[in-house]
Amino acid sequence: MSEIISKQQNELAKIIQRYVRNDGVHATDIPSLFFIRDSNASVPRHGVYKPSFCIVVQGAKEVWLGKERFIYNPSDYLIASVNLPVTAQVTEASPNVPYLGFKLEFTANQILDVLRDSEIRVGPKDNAKRGMFVSRLEPELLDAVIRLARLLDTPKDIPILSPLFTKEILYRVLQGQHGVRLEQIAIEGSSAHQIKDVIEHITNNYNKSLRVEELAEKVNMSVSSLHRHFKEVTAMSPIQFQKELRLQEARRLLLTESADATDVAFRVGYESPSQFSREYSRMYGFPPKQDMKRLKA
Repeated sequence: MSEIISKQQNELAKIIQRYVRNDGVHATDIPSLFFIRDSNASVPRHGVYKPSFCIVVQGAKEVWLGKERFIYNPSDYLIASVNLPVTAQVTEASPNVPYLGFKLEFTANQILDVLRDSEIRVGPKDNAKRGMFVSRLEPELLDAVIRLARLLDTPKDIPILSPLFTKEILYRVLQGQHGVRLEQIAIEGSSAHQIKDVIEHITNNYNKSLRVEELAEKVNMSVSSLHRHFKEVTAMSPIQFQKELRLQEARRLLLTESADATDVAFRVGYESPSQFSREYSRMYGFPPKQDMKRLKA
């Protein structure tokens, strides 16, 4: 890590520590900006990453998308360009040097606004690429990040300046090594944009039966083309994607509502409680009842 990046990360760490005293994910007064803190290395955690720009400010983290692992530390940033069910784990943290993270969520429309207002030349509507990537941090990008975080000290400036600094961050990412992957998500007619629409449909209807033929027709693709592009973006098939969403929601319901496993199975779209139990055990390592006892203990 360069000396410049190291100094910038130290300043960002101080800002986060001023506003975050406890472990967890914390919303800030800046829309779509979150700070994360962990005092210890964590167990794997399952969740859905919305489109977001993520930095490890202190410590280290790894994220699994399907069977693909992304490792990043204070020299890198991670982008999720679409909604993605992932498994994330903090791998370096201690009470004295806690893990600190910065997450800024964004939309495809914000990407489109940057492309419209800048001189970035839009590439051809190419084949879809992976919806997650790690890239090296540059001082100019981190400078925009720090200016955004500093706005928490002057709340009256947030409504005017936070959209500008967010736009600059996205502009820097679009100019980076993997910028074209982000760009394609926003361009109507690109295969990545079509897959984004399919992902949104599955996410909003995860508990309903899924017919890939209908999805393909919805975005004007052949079934084989939909499968190929979907797997390229998400590292999984549409059915696997839906299964991850169902099981994550099932676990959340079991934890927060102390609901019966059979009832939860039907609520998230399973027709067979035994199939639900098998797939739950395969994903989390324990059947639902045993998993709840373990987590609550």
